Amino acid sequence: MIPIESLLTFLLASALLSIAPGPDNIFVLTQSALYGRRSGLLITLGLCTGLIVHTCLVAFGIAAFFQASSVAFTALKIVGALYLLYLAWLAFTAGTSDLESAASTQRSGIALYQRGILMNLSNPKVSIFFLAFLPQFTSLENGELAPQIFILGILFIVVASIIFGTIAMLAGTLGAWLRKYSKTQLYLNRLAGTVFVALALNLLVAQNSMQ
Repeated sequence: MIPIESLLTFLLASALLSIAPGPDNIFVLTQSALYGRRSGLLITLGLCTGLIVHTCLVAFGIAAFFQASSVAFTALKIVGALYLLYLAWLAFTAGTSDLESAASTQRSGIALYQRGILMNLSNPKVSIFFLAFLPQFTSLENGELAPQIFILGILFIVVASIIFGTIAMLAGTLGAWLRKYSKTQLYLNRLAGTVFVALALNLLVAQNSMQ
């Protein structure tokens, strides 16, 4: 059993890491501002599902493969960057009417959920981060390592879902107000597109290490 002191330290670290600007929470923020709170919450659900997969990868040691294989790491990060550039293209080419209809129409929940999963899984840095972060709070003295990894992964996901969900609610509320003004809508699209391009470039230059 993991000591309560270690769990509290882990929860604090998880909260700080979830709040710190990163691809996932920035993605939630931009999509919520553009398309509403519902979209942001569904994307958050997808992102957290992706974190479940990353937790399993670490628990079963598969994440070490991406850390050791430069080919696999590079291939996955290229896929992730291309997806981000696709989202940037959608944002740059969207007009005011596109924004209004997207925000008012009940978009497919499955599609939004899948978008969150794809966004998370296409970033190999998440698995490598988990591979470096989670084991720091485990010990053979506390029992088998795999169950400890799963417990820590679930706790991280709970913390991240709360913080990402809060971001989605706040950004969605602000976005609903900003969408009342046509010029602001266009600025939101341009800002989102720029953010996606920056995230894509950041992913492309990412190194296969935790340094």
